[in-house]
Amino acid sequence: MERSRDWWVQSQADLRHAKNARRDGTYEWACFAAQQAAEKALKAVFEKRRQKAWGHTLTFILQALHDQIEVPESLFDQAKILDKHYIPTRYPNGLERGAPTEFYTKQEADDAIRYSEAIIQFCDGLLH
Repeated sequence: MERSRDWWVQSQADLRHAKNARRDGTYEWACFAAQQAAEKALKAVFEKRRQKAWGHTLTFILQALHDQIEVPESLFDQAKILDKHYIPTRYPNGLERGAPTEFYTKQEADDAIRYSEAIIQFCDGLLH
């Protein structure tokens, strides 16, 4: 069964969560949710194409897509930044010391959301 819609709907929910977390000042969760939103949008594209995208590294998922269609170079740079938010945003041992919540900034959350929105917009063009 093709489930691109399910991946897309969850991508949109994760993006809303990222924006709510930014507003609430939990910037580490905003960054993580932004990464998740982009990942799920990309997986929606693969699902629509009746393919599977494995893993969580946006850069590699975009590269697999780029092997089939043209992907703007700017998205790779944005994906690389979002990829850095996958683990350290959630685990204290992702940093030498301190909790993730003590390290993430509003600017990082703003950037992560903006980069996620760029990837999602690209995926929207492929899906709709």
